[in-house]
Amino acid sequence: MRRAGVLAVLLACALGATACTGRTAPVDRAAVSSVDRPAPVGVVADPPTSSGDAAPVPPCDPRASLRPGPLPKPGAMPEGSTMRAIQDRGRLIAGVDQNTFLFGFRDPTTNKLSGFDIDRVYEIAAALFGDADRVQFKVITSAERIDALKRGDVDVVVRTMTATCARWAEINFSAIYYTAGQRVLVEKESPIASADQLGGQTVCAAKGSTSLNKLRELTAKPRLLAVDNWSDCLVLLQQGQVSAVSTDDTILAGMVAQDPNVKLVGPRFTEEPYGIGIPKQNEDMVRFVNGVLAQSIAAGSWTASYDLWLRAKIGEASPPPATYRD
Repeated sequence: MRRAGVLAVLLACALGATACTGRTAPVDRAAVSSVDRPAPVGVVADPPTSSGDAAPVPPCDPRASLRPGPLPKPGAMPEGSTMRAIQDRGRLIAGVDQNTFLFGFRDPTTNKLSGFDIDRVYEIAAALFGDADRVQFKVITSAERIDALKRGDVDVVVRTMTATCARWAEINFSAIYYTAGQRVLVEKESPIASADQLGGQTVCAAKGSTSLNKLRELTAKPRLLAVDNWSDCLVLLQQGQVSAVSTDDTILAGMVAQDPNVKLVGPRFTEEPYGIGIPKQNEDMVRFVNGVLAQSIAAGSWTASYDLWLRAKIGEASPPPATYRD
C-alpha cells in the first residue's frame, strides 16, 4: 500500500500537480502575438539591379545562332572537338531545373528528372553517345546558369533560358527551341487582371531572371521579392505573402497545373525566346547542338515532346523557325 501511495504522488507530480511545486501558475509566460509566416530560404525584398543589367550591351539578334554542320555518328566525335572531350569523359553534364513543372521537374513516382527541357538534354546525349542516359544532371538556379557555363561546370544549360544580347556577350546560345512570353499569376479570387494593375503590389520572380528586369520596367511599379526557385514563388502566393507571380507563361502554366486555386491573367507583355546555353569558347558544340535540334524537329521528336508535356496546358504550338547568323 505504501508503495502504491508513493507511485501515486510521483504520477501526480509528473502531471504537474501544484502540490508538488508550491506554485499555482506557470512563471515567465511569454506574450504571444501574431507570428510571421515562414518564407523560403534566400528571399530578397526589392532586389538591387546588378551592374550587368545596366552595362551597355552591343546590339544583336538574340535569336541568331551558328549554322549547324553535318552531325557525326554517335560515339564517333571528331578528334580535338568539344564533343570528343565529352565523349571521352563518358557523360554529358547538363545544368537543369528540378522545380519547374512541365519543363524540368523531379517526377515523384520515378524520382527521375522529366519535362520538355529534360527531353532536349536526352536528345543531345543520344546524339553524342547513342545512349540518352549518358547524362549527369546538375540542378542549378536561374541565377547560377551563366556562371556555371563560364566556369565550365556544365557542358550545356537547358533551363527555360531566354536568349538576350546581354547574355550573348557572356555565353553562346543554340538556335531558339521555344518561344514563351511573360504573364501574371494570381489567386482565383484576386481582382488583378493584368500587369498594368501590379502597381504597389508585392510580386515574386526568380533571381537572375529576365522577368525581374521586365517587372522593373512596368509603368505601374510593383514591390519585388526575388527567390532562388520558381516553386518558392508559388509557396509565397499560396501563403498570401505576395499578390502575384510574374514570369514566362510556360512556367506559370506548370503552377496552374499544380494548384487549382490560381489562375493566369492578362496577355503576354514580353517575348522570351529560349535557347540552350553553351560556353562562349565552344562554338563547335553550338553547331552540334543546333544540328541535334534540327534533327529533332525534322523527325517529329520536338512535336511529340511538346504534345506530352505542354499542349494540354498551353495550347497549339510549332517549333520556332531557326535563324542563323553565318
